[in-house]
Amino acid sequence: MPSLFPSASALSATFAASSPFHPPQQQQPAPAKRSPYAARTELYQSWDALEDAKQKTAQIGNEVAKEYTKASNVAQAKAGHIELYSAKYYAACTFGGLMACGLTHWAVTPLDLVKCRRQVDSKLYTGNMDGWRKIIAADGTRGIYTGGSPTFFGYSIQGALKYGGYEFFKKFYSDLAGEENAVQYKTYIYLAGSASAEFFADIGLCPLEAVKVRMQTTIPPFATGTLNGINKIVSTEGFGGLYKGLYPLWARQIPYTMMKFASFETIVEMMYHRLPGQKSDYSKGAQTGVAFTGGYLAGILCAIVSHPADVMVSKLNSSRLPGEGSGAAIGRIYKDIGFGGLWNGLPVRIVMIGTLTGLQWMIYDSFKIFMGLPTTGGPAPPAKESGVKEKVEALVK
Repeated sequence: MPSLFPSASALSATFAASSPFHPPQQQQPAPAKRSPYAARTELYQSWDALEDAKQKTAQIGNEVAKEYTKASNVAQAKAGHIELYSAKYYAACTFGGLMACGLTHWAVTPLDLVKCRRQVDSKLYTGNMDGWRKIIAADGTRGIYTGGSPTFFGYSIQGALKYGGYEFFKKFYSDLAGEENAVQYKTYIYLAGSASAEFFADIGLCPLEAVKVRMQTTIPPFATGTLNGINKIVSTEGFGGLYKGLYPLWARQIPYTMMKFASFETIVEMMYHRLPGQKSDYSKGAQTGVAFTGGYLAGILCAIVSHPADVMVSKLNSSRLPGEGSGAAIGRIYKDIGFGGLWNGLPVRIVMIGTLTGLQWMIYDSFKIFMGLPTTGGPAPPAKESGVKEKVEALVK
């Protein structure tokens, strides 16, 4: 039967601290008085706004990743197995280039519009904001996208031929060089492959580039759209009028693309060399991040190398006299603007081309990942290798 009186241990625990016969214990400091303005943290012990936001972001990211993986698996199942350097592989790269270039070039049309008009007349606008303000005041918000339609179609064609052609010519020249030379002289193979691809890509771009430049450098624009512009040029100058800027376009785009691809490959290789681990150790998202960074840095170099030719293309399409030869027109224009005039609008173009190139490589490599293909970066494998696994390993080495 339990006792009705407290035990000795209970009495000791209760009264020992106040007993004169018990050694004194260290007194605990009294808790600080809570301010009436302080939050009652005891009610929200596990609540944290930042942590909650992080958890929600991570949850959304996981859901997006799952949906992306699901869509990627469906696309790969429908497309079937894509063997490297097969016709299906080059078709996929061609489509990826189309996606990468058309939309990105259209997105920066407002920058391109001001840049082209300042190249033709450096006193027209004092800067981008001044140019956009004057264009919107005269033509409304749609005015800053003048030339957007031929830009989209022209650079979609150019991107398809450029990226698909580069993959083809890189493998083609690697096979010609042989296994050892392909690795030893890989930079020259990048340069030759990109130059060959751009040669054909510019043939597809040139007619639409002529319409774009004329729309952007005439006030008011000489045409209302792509087809209207093509019809106007052909009716007044014949079919050759669409290609009168081809040589300057080659002079601008081929060095640009050679720098774009060769410097991108080199920069990406250097980045992976300095990062811990191998390229294959990094996630798909990390690889696309490397692609964007490498593309942006390559784009800065591209803008500097190709800018004088870009100015000349704008001048030729806007002020070339009827029946005037290319050489005579270039000499006359250079006499008017001088060496300094060839660099009008360079800061704007650096921002534009850097952003463009970074986004293009990110989109292109993201599409390759989406289709189950390795990201760009590295020499093509030698022709004697036949296994898919060996080809992939050689490509991403």
